[in-house]
Amino acid sequence: MSATPYPKPLERSDFINIFGGVYEHSPWVAEAVYLKTDQGINVASMAALMRSVVDVASYEDKLKILRSHPDLAGRLSLADLTQSSRSEQSGAGLDRCTHEELKQFQRLNGIYINKFGFPFIFAVKGFHRTEILDAFHIRVNNDFNEEFKTAIEQVHRIARLRLETIADEYQD
Repeated sequence: MSATPYPKPLERSDFINIFGGVYEHSPWVAEAVYLKTDQGINVASMAALMRSVVDVASYEDKLKILRSHPDLAGRLSLADLTQSSRSEQSGAGLDRCTHEELKQFQRLNGIYINKFGFPFIFAVKGFHRTEILDAFHIRVNNDFNEEFKTAIEQVHRIARLRLETIADEYQD
């Protein structure tokens, strides 16, 4: 995708309003890249900049990002999610789980959070709820370091997808 068609430079507050939710409840990521985006913004460069901010962040800040994500089909109703999370979960059919699927998600969410201390994170766009549930069954058995790394990679994928959505909105 090419540069988004809004005028540059954006005021800091406008930039944070647009990009502050790319990393769930972590506008500090957008704030950190604000001054680095004076040549226009495209999805690839913005994703790389934001990723680099998160990758060099402290373990505690990364953990905060992970913990800011909602459970998938879990304790939060879709009404309690951010608009991005609601749209992503609905698109994967997580709002239409069967009773048995919902029980599996809830059981796995409990096991996962107790084991890792953060919710199961999966970039759901393009996946069906049964595929997500299959991945959940596998990942709940990972060791902590492997799962922390996997969860951060999923957060980066979610961010990239959100940036693509933002770019699409500005092209319309």
